[in-house]
Amino acid sequence: MKIKGRVWKFGDNIDTDLIIPARYLVTTDPKELGSHCLEGLKVGFPQQVNKGDVIVAGRNFGSGSSREHAPLAIKGTGISCVIAQSFARIFFRNAINIGLAIIEFQDIKSFTDGDVVEIDFNKGKIKNITTGREYIFPKYPEFLQQIIKSGGLMKWIQKQKQGIIR
Repeated sequence: MKIKGRVWKFGDNIDTDLIIPARYLVTTDPKELGSHCLEGLKVGFPQQVNKGDVIVAGRNFGSGSSREHAPLAIKGTGISCVIAQSFARIFFRNAINIGLAIIEFQDIKSFTDGDVVEIDFNKGKIKNITTGREYIFPKYPEFLQQIIKSGGLMKWIQKQKQGIIR
């Protein structure tokens, strides 16, 4: 599995209320949630994201509530992956469950807002196309890649039941 997109850089402690403010939790529609994602931190962010783009952030990304709305909102914008120094554990799990790729990676200073990156989950490589530098991260196991490609855990289970995935 490969992803290529523009970097959107954020700092530390991006909690679920910053990702999607509570006033928008009246829906679980990813597109609707995505239209308000991170709007308090970067004006116009949801409207400027292109499908495949990547968030790069610091420590403690996704802290706060355990609701799945936060990763759903991110996915609803078209963001394909979040790279952060660390994630709140519940956010980490929710992201995988809804099919949002995430990577814990310490050297986020190697990326700036607007860089173009390519992520190869089979090889465990991030290439900053803008700078030409490559970085290694722990490879995703095949079953996790299948969950993300399927659109989340429940869709993966449905495909397994139908014999589409073994």
